[in-house]
Amino acid sequence: MARLLEIKVPETEPATEWVNGRALQKVSPKRAHALAQGAFAMALGIWAREHGAGTVGPEWRFAVEPPSEVRRPLVPDVAFLSYKRMPYAKQLVTEVPRIAPDVVVEILSPGDRKKDIEEKTRVYLRAGTSVVFLVDPKLRNVTVCELGKRRVIHEDGNLEHAALPAFKLAVIDLFTPPQPKG
Repeated sequence: MARLLEIKVPETEPATEWVNGRALQKVSPKRAHALAQGAFAMALGIWAREHGAGTVGPEWRFAVEPPSEVRRPLVPDVAFLSYKRMPYAKQLVTEVPRIAPDVVVEILSPGDRKKDIEEKTRVYLRAGTSVVFLVDPKLRNVTVCELGKRRVIHEDGNLEHAALPAFKLAVIDLFTPPQPKG
């Protein structure tokens, strides 16, 4: 019997991922999810442009392969892929990178199963992602996941990480829409 090298799933809207041995279609986000995803993507995108560091994208499909495991599609809510890991010219012609992003942001939704979030986090980190940020709109905090360690940053704190030099984001900004003017 031949070894399975890559899991393929159909192109769907919303996207379908391979998690815990099954195809799992992402859910269409509601307001709190969309607010956090948009705020994180915008802040990270501005940082990446200012530093010429890489590409940031929401709902960007990656073909992720941890060592000695099958390659599978995963679609982070927000991803950052550095030009160090995949040069600019290659990113321009690559729709679905066959490496894990440097940074992954997952916004937790009420219907998410904890074991699915844990599995996605494990796969990303084993495949080379430096950090996974798990944003929880209900608890208004962010869990920073690295290989072998985790820490929680509450809404009164700031997100910073060595994988994103000089990037700083107030956690409260992920949960608070802009205030009206005048």
